[in-house]
Amino acid sequence: MKLEIKNKIASETAKSIYAAYPSLWERFGERGFEHTEKDNHHHLDHLETAYSLNDEKVFVDYAIWLETVLTSRNVETALIIDNFERLQKVLPGNIGKDEEAFMLRCLTSAIAVLSPS
Repeated sequence: MKLEIKNKIASETAKSIYAAYPSLWERFGERGFEHTEKDNHHHLDHLETAYSLNDEKVFVDYAIWLETVLTSRNVETALIIDNFERLQKVLPGNIGKDEEAFMLRCLTSAIAVLSPS
């Protein structure tokens, strides 16, 4: 994925999250927004790695690890799931069809693992 596209996806996703949850500005401020954008770059990096290895488990394992890290920093699992769902809406049309289909499956699998039973 080209850096320009990755930046666009990360930025759109972060802006969408902060627009939907204005209280995040109060809780985490500008620094939190910047971290959300960086986090989305990490999500995309891990999706790319999983794609290059053709192994959805790589991304699912990352999502489980991410939940542990972020919940220790008072970020709810629901926000992680919401972030992944927003990525599912932003990715289509921005990357190749095969890569898109694979990454959407990874995100769906991660959401299923993180969702309460």
